[in-house]
Amino acid sequence: MENWGWFKKLRRKNDRLVHERGLKIDDPIKYAVITFFALVILFSSLIFNTPEEIYIGLKAIIVSPSILITDYMVVGNIGASFFNAGVLMLLTILVSYRNNVHMNGPIIAAAFTVMGFAFFGKNLYNVIPIVLGVYLRAKYQKSVPGKLLLPALFGTALGPLVSQLSFGFDFPLYFSVPLGIGFGLLAGFILPPLANHFIPFHQGFNLYNVGFTAGMIGMLMMAIFRSFNLDTPIVHLVLEGHNDIFLIYFSYFYFFLLLIGVLFNHFRKASYKKLLRQSGRLVTDFVSMNGFGITLINMALLGYLSLGYILLVGGEINGPTIGGMFTVVGFGAFGKHIKNVWPILVGVFLSSLLKVWDVSSTGAVLAGLFGTTLAPIAGAYGPAYGIIAGFVHISMVMNVAMLHGGLNLYNNGFSGGFVAALLVPIFDSINRKSRRK
Repeated sequence: MENWGWFKKLRRKNDRLVHERGLKIDDPIKYAVITFFALVILFSSLIFNTPEEIYIGLKAIIVSPSILITDYMVVGNIGASFFNAGVLMLLTILVSYRNNVHMNGPIIAAAFTVMGFAFFGKNLYNVIPIVLGVYLRAKYQKSVPGKLLLPALFGTALGPLVSQLSFGFDFPLYFSVPLGIGFGLLAGFILPPLANHFIPFHQGFNLYNVGFTAGMIGMLMMAIFRSFNLDTPIVHLVLEGHNDIFLIYFSYFYFFLLLIGVLFNHFRKASYKKLLRQSGRLVTDFVSMNGFGITLINMALLGYLSLGYILLVGGEINGPTIGGMFTVVGFGAFGKHIKNVWPILVGVFLSSLLKVWDVSSTGAVLAGLFGTTLAPIAGAYGPAYGIIAGFVHISMVMNVAMLHGGLNLYNNGFSGGFVAALLVPIFDSINRKSRRK
């Protein structure tokens, strides 16, 4: 690979940036690769819609209350959703780069998660106040902003809080827009200390820790709103009937992700076995521990697994399920691999068959994809325990959204925190000696 002309140019660029910005060696190359996939998503918007249609769709997305579950492919259009996702991922990469943050597993997970949820709930308007709120927190405690970048990025789960206050309660805009921005700033400001505080609650077995934190904040905000007789509607707006085109698109997307990973990994097989031996419990950075190439391979395989799960259960590939796939893919750099993910999927699938939910419904599919937040349980205790966790998770996740009224996009992270907190002590009492770190 080093003999290729383009790689030599990229390597020289890398060496210069390492010297100028103090970034870790090879970070600029990693930034270039992740930026490439963001650009692919951005320009893919033109496959589905014209620029004029994308512009009109983006305007509709921006003023949407964006309560869970709001598919931007329905609110705007498919092209506008892809454009929105690409822009937000590029901004995530830019903010990370400007703060001299290493392109490691957590940042890759954050970038793909932000992009994924930009298909159903996050947009350029509702994420900025939350990020600025975290920035104000950094200034208040005299900390380097880059140290709080992860809470800022993952904290955009509360985007619907900003949008609902701005556009969902029928207040006049001169009042509602400042109100929404103000609550977004407040949410961002209080989020970092709470996120740190809640990790011991689930002992790192819930990968979406900020999702649990955002759920607690959303629950508080919703309680306040309801005390003023303000409530959010139940929203289930999802696209249907586009599986064929999306199957082709994402099959190619994951193939290129896999191919680039194989090239960076120099076709070595042994390194993936090492990755699969790790439980994935917070904090497990696959990029730092196993290398960038093998991490990309892991991400691609998880993408194919997620895509296969959606099709196997008869689900729809739409904005929310695309968001679910990209979140699983992103956390393929930060705790998830095929060995600790499949038991959760099996548990959710079996639970759906036996309970009242249609296994092919978007809600049940999302419970499977996002339920892999509990993958460290399967990684630490074994597949049987992972299946149990998945089995329990779908029951929990279907009943906690009412607490935050859809203000927290990471509903499965909220649920996963409770499930992990309940099950891990029980599993420890049964199988602590064999628990893997």
